[in-house]
Amino acid sequence: MSKQNQQQSKFKTMCGGQALIEGIMMRGPKKQAVVVRRTDGGLEVQEKDLKLIKDRYPVLGWPLIRGVVNFADSMYNGVTALMYSAEFFPEDGEEEEEPSRFEAWLNEKLGNEKFTALITTLAVILGLGMSIGLFFLLPTLLGTAVTVLTPSMLARNLAESVLKVLIFVAYLALCSRMGEMKRVFSYHGAEHKTIFCYEAGLPLTVENVRVQPRHHPRCGTSFLFMVIVISILVSTVVFAVWPVRNPFLRFLAHLAMLPVIVGISYEFNRWAGRHDGPVTKALTAPGLWLQNFTTFEPDDSMIEVGIRALELVLPETKGEDAW
Repeated sequence: MSKQNQQQSKFKTMCGGQALIEGIMMRGPKKQAVVVRRTDGGLEVQEKDLKLIKDRYPVLGWPLIRGVVNFADSMYNGVTALMYSAEFFPEDGEEEEEPSRFEAWLNEKLGNEKFTALITTLAVILGLGMSIGLFFLLPTLLGTAVTVLTPSMLARNLAESVLKVLIFVAYLALCSRMGEMKRVFSYHGAEHKTIFCYEAGLPLTVENVRVQPRHHPRCGTSFLFMVIVISILVSTVVFAVWPVRNPFLRFLAHLAMLPVIVGISYEFNRWAGRHDGPVTKALTAPGLWLQNFTTFEPDDSMIEVGIRALELVLPETKGEDAW
């Protein structure tokens, strides 16, 4: 293939995924696939057609609104896939427990599908609540201590901003040192490498995927970092116009701003993902650096999982998944 033809074959895909426990979830324009490496070395595959809510309600696909919708959808599907992959790997010495009377009653009343949906929804709410508490409530409370030293709102805003970034980086660094997370983050690297190989127009082989970079500009890590950064910018402007000193009211204000922040972050990532200029490279550099904590080099068996998962969601029509 000539250099010119190779350049023309490169493109950016909307396909993306998530690392799981010994597996990878991939989502394409119309399908989602979960591939898990079983303990016997085989692959467990789960496929489903995507039913996007924006197809029923077009307003949910509008700019800013679509960011919040996609974030909620990604969280729900991500938790569902994670729970599915965990079923194949019970903890050492763990025996299958009988469901409690309450669980049995819920399962009987709701049915297995609705019961699973309820558990997944609760898990998403719990995870979202913990994230808000860690990255928004905690900095707000700790930032209140600055008012003991100075009444300056600028100093308080600056303290909260620094704390948000430090807590986020410390959280990622701590997760990267957890032994059970290292393999998950290696699968994360396999997912990125597989996407890069496909976007480069190369055949999806282990050899081609292995040499690809593991840091991807449209990664969820970069998106979350952008949420933190934009929350700092938005809250600084809001609190400069409306100086709120009560920590409880400040936290409620942060919550009220969160949908706007997520919407702006999504549009920024969407824009940055389509451009490769020096400005976008500079703006996305911190998020790429943070992927040193959340992506590790995968082995060939992990790459095989990534290839299989991506192949299952690729559209039949070439270019239908163009970003």
